[in-house]
Amino acid sequence: MNAVRDRSLIGIVSLRIVTFTVLAMMLEFGIVLAEYWSNDADLGGFLIGQEAETLAEGIVVAKDRISFQMPPALAERYTMREDETDGDIFVRVRTSAGEVLFSNCEALCQRHFLPIEINPPTFWQREIAPGKPLSVAGGRSFRFGTQEVFVELAVLRDPHGFVTSVLLHELRDHLIIPMPLMFGLVAGATILSVRRALKPVVEAGKAADAIDPRAAFNPLSTEGMPREIANFANAVNRLLVRVADLIQAQKIFSTSIAHEIRTPVAVVRMELERIDDPRARKAEKDLEALTHMLEQLTSLARLDVVDAASFKPVSLAGLASDVVAQLAPFVFNSGRTLEFVEEGGGEIRAVPALVENTISNLVENAVKHTPKGTRISVRTAETGLLEVADDGPGFGRSPSHILDGGRIKSSDALGVGLKIVERIAELHDAALTVDSRPGEGTRVRLEFPPSPAPV
Repeated sequence: MNAVRDRSLIGIVSLRIVTFTVLAMMLEFGIVLAEYWSNDADLGGFLIGQEAETLAEGIVVAKDRISFQMPPALAERYTMREDETDGDIFVRVRTSAGEVLFSNCEALCQRHFLPIEINPPTFWQREIAPGKPLSVAGGRSFRFGTQEVFVELAVLRDPHGFVTSVLLHELRDHLIIPMPLMFGLVAGATILSVRRALKPVVEAGKAADAIDPRAAFNPLSTEGMPREIANFANAVNRLLVRVADLIQAQKIFSTSIAHEIRTPVAVVRMELERIDDPRARKAEKDLEALTHMLEQLTSLARLDVVDAASFKPVSLAGLASDVVAQLAPFVFNSGRTLEFVEEGGGEIRAVPALVENTISNLVENAVKHTPKGTRISVRTAETGLLEVADDGPGFGRSPSHILDGGRIKSSDALGVGLKIVERIAELHDAALTVDSRPGEGTRVRLEFPPSPAPV
């Protein structure tokens, strides 16, 4: 099923054209074969004409003298048979003056030919016996200068399978050779037309793939598209408008709800601080986790409105060094260690705040999901590599299993923090890989493309 979906429309159209072309040729072959086979008169005419033309190759003109020499390839065919029950073939070659140049039957076959004193027409034929095997007589004239030579034949019960030869000859000349050429031209023209008709569709596909949700929506162009495909493209444009409206509404909702909840949460926390009870301390921790989640959701919503003008060349090592310095007290107070390893930072084109957010999220996740005593390291390389690693317990599932449609599936998951990192990596065209094995720790790597050289 997937193989069918993966085939291009040109391939599908080509296959169908070839299939129906072969079927049409087979049908036409059968029709022509049946038509020729059922028409004894036409078969007889073809037989006389073709065989007379073959025998005419033995006519020799030397000065003013005409003679006939049976072609060696035909000598055995025109040798008289002793047993005529299987049929026979008689031949006579004569001039318009009545001179017989060749005959393989003498007086025996004279009853099948026109009288010698009659000057026959250019072509004649008559039926000797109805039905098949074919029995027919006839002749054809050939002119050599001022002289005319007649080649006459009488075929009795088709002893040499002339009908088969005639049928193959006619089918070859009128069907087997011209039809593939005709269908080849039709198929080629059809495929070329489909390719040209689909060119605007291919361009629209590229334009759709390049749509940036952060930028203003530009509808897909339908110029040059066939009407049926243009209708589909217009429907896609309307769908994209509705999706853009939905995304905008979702961003407004996410930002608004995070903002509206932050104030009452702060009030509740102040009230809890006045209560001297272990349950109040637990509620404070829960509120802290909720506040952190709201901040994460707000950050995730804001990533969809990043302005392209915010990107600028920055030093990856410089950004990482500053963030590590800011996070070091928090990490050490949590009972973990944090180090920065600079192997060259390289210059990348990025939004500095987003890269800082990425490092912060990864370090905070490492603190949150590892025990005390864990070593956390942040490393940068000249190639634009940013790596945050820890030697904690790791996890056995890949991030795709941990995240389900943006929802956290378990309390030990990387959660929305990793989702934010994924989105930031996507905005920067950075390759994100997460390698985590139980007992060996977790390693998150982002490979940023190098900053383009100034023009």
